[in-house]
Amino acid sequence: MSLTRRQVTSAGLAAVPLVGRSRRETRTLHLAGDSTAAQKYADAAPETGWGMALPFFLHQELKVANHAVNGRSAKSFVDEGRLDALLAGVRRGDVLLVQFAHNDEKATDPARYTEPWTTYQRYLRLYLAGARERGARPVLATPVERRRFAADGTALPTHGEYPAAMRALAEEEGVALLDIEALSLALWQRLGAEETKTYFNWTATEQDNTHFNPPGAVAVARLVARELLRTRVLARHDVVRLHEEVPASWITWPPA
Repeated sequence: MSLTRRQVTSAGLAAVPLVGRSRRETRTLHLAGDSTAAQKYADAAPETGWGMALPFFLHQELKVANHAVNGRSAKSFVDEGRLDALLAGVRRGDVLLVQFAHNDEKATDPARYTEPWTTYQRYLRLYLAGARERGARPVLATPVERRRFAADGTALPTHGEYPAAMRALAEEEGVALLDIEALSLALWQRLGAEETKTYFNWTATEQDNTHFNPPGAVAVARLVARELLRTRVLARHDVVRLHEEVPASWITWPPA
């Protein structure tokens, strides 16, 4: 009996267990992404990637391997060999969480640019295939929104067709989608133009509407953890502190 592509995809997903290993055995959540998620060092403080705050919301037996790197797109991350290096450490039962688009949008840079409905999706499929080949769970996350407001106070989307292209790919491939673009846009709208400044890397010398400070990184990481639970990528015992305060002082920046 022949199977359709969707049936094959569903069968492959069914073969990857929700939890994957026993609760007592350490698993790893591998994060592929750009500067909004990346580890920052002392020379960049107070800039903070949301991936730095994600471990605060995960059980200690679920480790985070943050491979996100400043300035990378879905394409350049692959072309530089970073996906291969990441996949070398992936084991059955792990999770591969992928968030790109900020740098894919740079149409004047051929090393990073991807077109939403063709090359962007094509490169993202490499991450999905690599995870599946190793018995890991691939997860797509739409890009977190920048801080941009209209004159009337409306929070504006900034990522064009990329979130829609990722949503469509997730549906086609049957993978979990964390819609962080929509959730962060709603959060910025709720906070408003002035209060959101306290979540982004606004300092005495810089007005950065893309990257976060510790409170912003914690807020976005909380959105990610909630979505990982909602989509059943993680089980209830995998997540912690979803409704508790996480002090910004917990963020640290190691030496460069």
